[in-house]
Amino acid sequence: MFLLFLLALGIFSKNNSVTAAVAVLLIIRWSTLAPYVFPWMKQHGLNLGIIIITIAVLIPIATGDVKFQELYTVINNPIGWIVILSGLLVAIFGGVGVELLKQQPHMTAGLILGTIFGVVFFKGIPVGPLIGAGIAASIIRLYEFIKM
Repeated sequence: MFLLFLLALGIFSKNNSVTAAVAVLLIIRWSTLAPYVFPWMKQHGLNLGIIIITIAVLIPIATGDVKFQELYTVINNPIGWIVILSGLLVAIFGGVGVELLKQQPHMTAGLILGTIFGVVFFKGIPVGPLIGAGIAASIIRLYEFIKM
């Protein structure tokens, strides 16, 4: 039932990524492949997804649209350093987020719900559940530290 709810939210929010992902999961779940595919996806899916996203991000370098000498322009510009720092923080938050989701996979439901709210109400783009998990884990750690 929860997947059907997420499918409806994905359709309602016009979030094609969530809609497609849930549809694929429903098809697998209702097929005889579920006992084979789900364990494999649970073990390797996150890494495969990160590889695909990394490939997509590196395409401009592979096509020659971004050249090595442009790195000089970036590092000699205050805006470039903001972008570098943002990339660094995203990588850190992503790593922390992966650990949170490994330790507490039930948090995924809240991340999906928050992502859908962000898409529906703020015209956001659903690209960062791992980053969201990393931010959440960092805030949780800060909260626990302050609470002590």
